This record gives sequence, structure tokens and C-alpha cells, in this order.
Amino acid sequence: MLTPLDLVVLVVYAIGVVALGLRAGGSQTSTDEYFLGGNDLPWWAVCFSIVATETSTLTVIGVPAVAYGGALTFLQLTVGYLIGRVVVAGVLLPRYFAGHQQTAYAFLGDRFGDGMRGLASVTFLVTRLLADGVRLFATAIPIQVIMRAAGVDVGYPAVILAIGVVTAAYTYVGGLKAVVWMDVIQMGIYVGGAVVAMALLLSGPLAGTFGQAAAAGKLQVIDWGLADGLGVLLTSPYALPVALVGGTVFAMASHGTDQLIVQRVLACRSLADGRKAMVWSGVFVIAQFGLFLFVGLALWVHYGGAPLAELGLERGDELFPRYILDEMPPGLRGLLFAGIIAAAMSTLSSSLNALAGSTLMDLLERFGRRPRSPAQALTLSRVLTLVWAGVFVGFAMLFTGLDNPVVELGLGIAGFTYGGLLGAFVLGLVSRRARQPDAVVAFVVAIATMIAVIFGLWWSTEAGAWTWAWRPGDEAREAGGLRAVAWPLYPLIGSAITVALGALLSLRHPRVPAPGAGAAVPASHTP
Repeated sequence: MLTPLDLVVLVVYAIGVVALGLRAGGSQTSTDEYFLGGNDLPWWAVCFSIVATETSTLTVIGVPAVAYGGALTFLQLTVGYLIGRVVVAGVLLPRYFAGHQQTAYAFLGDRFGDGMRGLASVTFLVTRLLADGVRLFATAIPIQVIMRAAGVDVGYPAVILAIGVVTAAYTYVGGLKAVVWMDVIQMGIYVGGAVVAMALLLSGPLAGTFGQAAAAGKLQVIDWGLADGLGVLLTSPYALPVALVGGTVFAMASHGTDQLIVQRVLACRSLADGRKAMVWSGVFVIAQFGLFLFVGLALWVHYGGAPLAELGLERGDELFPRYILDEMPPGLRGLLFAGIIAAAMSTLSSSLNALAGSTLMDLLERFGRRPRSPAQALTLSRVLTLVWAGVFVGFAMLFTGLDNPVVELGLGIAGFTYGGLLGAFVLGLVSRRARQPDAVVAFVVAIATMIAVIFGLWWSTEAGAWTWAWRPGDEAREAGGLRAVAWPLYPLIGSAITVALGALLSLRHPRVPAPGAGAAVPASHTP
């Protein structure tokens, strides 16, 4: 049961976040300070900000649910995530730091033209709205559990609106600098909360034992996925080959072409600092995913592997919040819920700042009227932050009727577009013939193909072959033994289509100089 002490902790946290965020952000006089922190942020703070941004509530409540319902095989993905970041640090970051770029898509503008830059930016905006809309909705799940326990019947829309308002407050004033430093604080809160929960689970009475968990296959980390054939392998997101290859390409797309992450790296003081922030974020992500997977495993042992229905739960994402509410001491209970909220706010604030920056610099300044002064540009940036906050809240409310695990839903949404984005960057790097029309056509075809693959392509275990069925219902999927293509493979498929088609179309043209050929990479890019 929620106590007055827990409510005090939550209220103090909400007020403290806004106050600290406003103080950390300081004052800005230009969009460079508002969106890039004046290129003067330490690499370790950027590293933690990257981790906090990508972790979100999906990790805090979704990953324990994955471990409770399955095993520890999700951890295989994180190895691919680290490999992908190493590739980004070695290949893409030098391109970004070669000039004073403020967005990831400026590279596409330099290589292909403003049309490709604008198309990539719009794609980023839509992807972030959908993916982070799920994340914002995910945060409303534990908050609603809290309110129900306190005897207050509050729906998801009210919870989503409250989180959006608090987050927008410090993002509006403090810009990226406030976002990054608050990410550092919020990461400490939710990681510390998970450590406390793990300690309590291991020290308290357990309904089962880890020996029973091992016998049930809950301790499995490596899943080769080769026993049932290639078709089943390609539909198994946590099989080792899919996790390593898919996770690597997924990270190359998310951390090399998504403005949400690239913006933070560009705020570092130098290329060397940016590389350290990128690679070390992968190391910390492995540790974090491992921590929350073991929380889920400990919950399985604690509850004796009971089905969710026996625990009075409708979805796995409610499991960890329910444990916090029912069995943690007062005060700590409020701190754990504050950690869950912190994870969501770190991602939402990052998205708001990145969306506003991309809208201004990739779209309005390229295709509209450029602000006449730095002060006007800064004012417009803040207005865009508020606009996107409102749109975010609206999009998050669209997901309130969904019932599948939010961690898989949130990660899968990006698969529609990540492949096309990564493919466009790779095409610009490897093809000297490719022009803007080639890149645009290949990009659009790749996204259209991914929509068809995600919604219509299935492996039938009954027939032992691939089949086509447009968005079949649960009963149809079960009857036909239909399995979807594994979501970590989405960026790999999309990028391969973009590069192959773009290279084929480019054969019509003579070669052009390689992007950045002959240009030295500066040690820093301070303005």
C-alpha cells in the first residue's frame, strides 16, 4: 500500500527535477548552446545521458517482464549493441566532427542535397513520435498502479499529461545542457533503485529457488536457435546469430543515424571524447540490461514462477511495479517509483530537444524563412519544444489500448525506418556515383518494403515456408503457426535494400568525389 511518505518522495522528486533542471541548464543566447550545450559537455556525462536516453521505462519495467516470461537470452542483443557502437565511433563520428554539424542529417544534405536531408529529418520526427510515444505510455503503467493503490481512479491520459508537463518545463528553459545533466541524475536514481530491489529480493523469503529456475531454463543466456531450421531462426529475436548481427546493425542505425543520440555526441568537446562516450555507453548498457534481466529472474524465483493471472496481473509490464508497491518498505517504495518516472523523463526530454533541433535546422531553416537573429532562433526553438511536447502527449495516448510487451513494441517501431536511414548514410559513404534521386528512391522503397515485411511476411511452422498474410489476427496466427520476422533484423533488411537499390540506380551516373575526401578531421569543433 502506498504511504504518505512515498507520496512525499514522489512530490519532492518532481519539484526537484524541475528546479535542478532549470539550474543545470543555465541561460542560453544561441541555438548552438540550446541544442549542443555549446560543444562543452564532458564525455562521461554525455555517455550517461546516452544510456539514460535509450534505457527509458521500457527497460525498467519491460525487461524484467521479458526475463520473467522467458530467460536471459535478451542479453545477447546487448553484445551486438556494443559492436554497433564501435563501428559508429570508427566510421560515422569522424564524418560528423569533420565540420561544425548540428544534426546527423546535415551529412546527408552535404552528400546528396537538402531534399534527402529533409526527408531523413521528417522520417526521424515520425519515428521518434511513435517509438517514444510508446515509452511515455509505458511510464503511465506503474503510475496508474500507484494511483489505484492510493484509491484514486486516474486514467492513462491524465498521467501522460502530467509527465509531459513536468518534463517540458526544464527542457523548455535549459536546453540540451539541462537534459544531459538531469539524465545523469535520473540514471543514478533508477539504477540505484534497481540495485536496492535486487538486494531486497535476494535477502527476502523466496517461494522458489534458483535451482528450480535453472531446471526451467530461466538461466539460459546463449540460444543458438539452429535446431528448428533457418525459418524459425529468422523469426527468433533472441537467437544468438540474429541477436549479434541484428543488434549490431540496429545499434549502428540508432546511434549513428538517429538525431536523438547523435546530438549528444556532437555536444562533446572533441572527436576523441565523442568516441569514448559512444563506446562506453555500450558497456554500461550491457551492465544495465543484465541488472534488469536479473531483477526479472529474481521476481520469478520470488513468486515461484506463478502465471501472471494468478498474481492478479493483466500484463508482464505490471509485475515489477506490483512488487514495488506490495513488498518494498515505505520511502524506498516511493524512490523506486521515482526511478521509473526518471527513466521516462530522461528519454522524453531528450526527444523534445532533438525534435525541436531537427525541425528548426533540417526543415525550417532549409525550406522556410531563416530567423533573422540568434535571439529569434532561440525563441523559436523553445516554442518548437512546447509544440512537440503537446504532440508527444497526444501520440502516447494512442497506445493505451495495446496489450503486448511494451519493450518489444517500442524497439520494433524503429525497425520501420532505421534501415532506410542507415542505408542512406552507408550509400553516401560507399557509392561515389549515387545522387540525390537515387538515395531518395531507394530510401522510400526500403521503408515501403519494411512496412510490407513487418505487417505481411510470416514464417508458417505448419507449412515450413514463408507466407503472405496482411496483419492476421491472433487466432489466424495461432492456427497457421505464423511467426513474424525477428525485429532486430528490420534495420538489416531495410539498409540492405537501400544500399543495393541506390547503388544499382547510381550506375546511370559517373563517379563523384567521395564525401569528405581529402578533408582532415579536426580534433575539436568548438565554434
